[in-house]
Amino acid sequence: MDASVTQFWFERVNNIDWTFTAGDFAALFLLVLWLWVLWPTAELARLLKNPPRQSQILIATVSLTGLWLLNANVTAGIHIHFLGLVVLMLMFGWRLATLIALPPTLFFSLFVFKLPAEFAVYALLGVCLPIFGCFLLYSQMFKYLPHQLFIYIFCGSFLNGFLSIVFHILAWAAWLSVSTDYSWEFLSDNYLVLIPLLGFPEALLNGMAITLLVVYRPDWLYDYSDRTYLWKK
Repeated sequence: MDASVTQFWFERVNNIDWTFTAGDFAALFLLVLWLWVLWPTAELARLLKNPPRQSQILIATVSLTGLWLLNANVTAGIHIHFLGLVVLMLMFGWRLATLIALPPTLFFSLFVFKLPAEFAVYALLGVCLPIFGCFLLYSQMFKYLPHQLFIYIFCGSFLNGFLSIVFHILAWAAWLSVSTDYSWEFLSDNYLVLIPLLGFPEALLNGMAITLLVVYRPDWLYDYSDRTYLWKK
């Protein structure tokens, strides 16, 4: 059994393409720059003193990695999977959620893409951009809409879940159009057309997850409060 497991992982590692280009290093530099800009120093300091929160992060990281492994490969460079990034954002805030999503992104780049050079680009376009875009929508929702539980669940998680797929696919399609031989017509017919097919299940997945957390584990959510969303003003 041990020999077969060793052979399995040896084959996976042996098939990885470790080639890096100047563009890959440029993308890595941009990713490091983005992380420097958003680095949550205060949140990480609090996290070191909060073992239960550390356990939640471990659960979220493993769950996100497993979710991404439910992946369909349409063609080279085009992979279809649910994201779960909105749940991560609502649980930990957009800054910490970005950091938490990086290990699953690295795992995905190594063992699904088999191109570690794609890590930085995929992290920027497939993770950082959707999380930040959904955070902007969430912040505007909190500012301008009534503080009601329905709005928190529908707009904050359901609608944001759909938009995370839109951000993810549009950004990755734009990258594929400039970095590969795929034409925009090909990407439209084989990739962009999947937005509604993936968007609504993604929205439902995030909406259900946040609903369960509101009911059973509201303390796991980053800025949710019964006083804000349930108690009468």
